[in-house]
Amino acid sequence: MPAAMFAALFFTVALLVTTAYFIMGSIPLLVLKHDTPLDARFVRGFFNLYYVAAFVTASATAVSFASAGRLGIAAGAAALAAIAVVLRRKVIPKMDALGTQIQANYMDAIPGFRRTHVVAILINIAQLVAIVWTLIAMSRQA
Repeated sequence: MPAAMFAALFFTVALLVTTAYFIMGSIPLLVLKHDTPLDARFVRGFFNLYYVAAFVTASATAVSFASAGRLGIAAGAAALAAIAVVLRRKVIPKMDALGTQIQANYMDAIPGFRRTHVVAILINIAQLVAIVWTLIAMSRQA
């Protein structure tokens, strides 16, 4: 097996671990009431870190699969990296705005923040399902 394929497998595992870890970490955060600025800042920081980690691991996965000559999988991983960038640009500012409203005691922002949190988790779960499904489909072709 060529070294590029070993790298591709390594980064695929890193991508899976990153995605699964942040899903498992973000679900328990739903128990927070989201009624204090500290809750909002913590959840926002958690998702910001996830989007950066997802971008890095998905990019490395894409490059390593492209080097191994698996362009279809490389394109899928590149799409995951792009999704992480888009989500970071959409979700984080929305969490920031809602967190500012919570800090100003605008309590109607709490359900919006919680909804944003849940949607972000559901998107992460969909990404994990897509990654696992692709790996299963790929293993059947090999």
